[in-house]
Amino acid sequence: MKILAFETSCDDTAVAVLEILPKNKVKVLANIISSQVKLHAQYGGVFPSLAAREHAKNIDKVFRLALKEAGLKSATEVDLMTVTAGPGLVVSLLVGVAFAKTLAWKYNKPLVGANHLEGHILSNWLAPTKESSAFNLKPSVFPALCLLVSGGHTELVLIKKLGTYEVIGATHDDAVGEAFDKVARLLKLGYPGGPIISKLAESGNSDRFPLPSPMIKSKNFDFSYSGLKTAVLYLVRDLPKLTAKDKADIAASFQKAAIEVLLQKTIAAAEKLKVKTILLSGGVSANKLLREDLAKRIAGSLKKVTFLKPKLAYTTDNAAMIGLAGYLNFKNKKTASSWKAVAVNANWGL
Repeated sequence: MKILAFETSCDDTAVAVLEILPKNKVKVLANIISSQVKLHAQYGGVFPSLAAREHAKNIDKVFRLALKEAGLKSATEVDLMTVTAGPGLVVSLLVGVAFAKTLAWKYNKPLVGANHLEGHILSNWLAPTKESSAFNLKPSVFPALCLLVSGGHTELVLIKKLGTYEVIGATHDDAVGEAFDKVARLLKLGYPGGPIISKLAESGNSDRFPLPSPMIKSKNFDFSYSGLKTAVLYLVRDLPKLTAKDKADIAASFQKAAIEVLLQKTIAAAEKLKVKTILLSGGVSANKLLREDLAKRIAGSLKKVTFLKPKLAYTTDNAAMIGLAGYLNFKNKKTASSWKAVAVNANWGL
């Protein structure tokens, strides 16, 4: 089965072509992403109407590039189409859904809507382009716990089996990725903040500024990042002069505080729920410190637990993960496969 997938939940226009092989193997034939980062950098974040306009301008071009890279002459050669239906910016989602519905109608192909968050979880089963990887559905993986961290979401998700999710912890305010962006803005470092803060932190002293890790001692698995962001705001305000060294030390101190609460709550939840696997996913899963320290904590205190993390190419928004999520929905008949039934749901949770 060949799958054509579309992703326009935020500011990346993405189209991918996947092939499902025997024995639950998946091969990414094409994964094209058109980024709008430079356009939105002047606003310090995503400007929704601009994002939608760029999606409309670029999606046909990205679609044709994906077909070409996959070695397909037209969309008639695919067996299934899938598109992100939510969650995300409604104006952005509408562009991808309208484009996918039009193609599905034109070529008489089944179309399923996919959940963007489920796509991030499934990114753990994607291998680099044109290499196949096993889409492991074996019970030995479950129950699993996923730490899903991005610009819009910070959640701990219990997975009893693929397709069955329970959010056991979520942020009360800012998501961790949003906090990275806002701190980068306070330090006048640019956008997006995650990669910039992470890189700058490598040369900083993470112990110089003791910053809080909000809710780290709470008995639940919820998160909060507004307090940490405010602490950085006061710190920057009270420094007589913000030097390059100050910025590096603040970046390192902030990153340490932000990630520590993720680590502690993930390990505590895994111990309590007796999971067999811990997964990491979402845009912030590209953070080097988070990937390395979570692996160390699991190896140290949860020796029998398997740790999965996505390839760096699939940590950010991409259509390959949406192709896999759509395939799972199609296979399990969780959603209708008619273009008429696909509708945008900007607040679609797991």
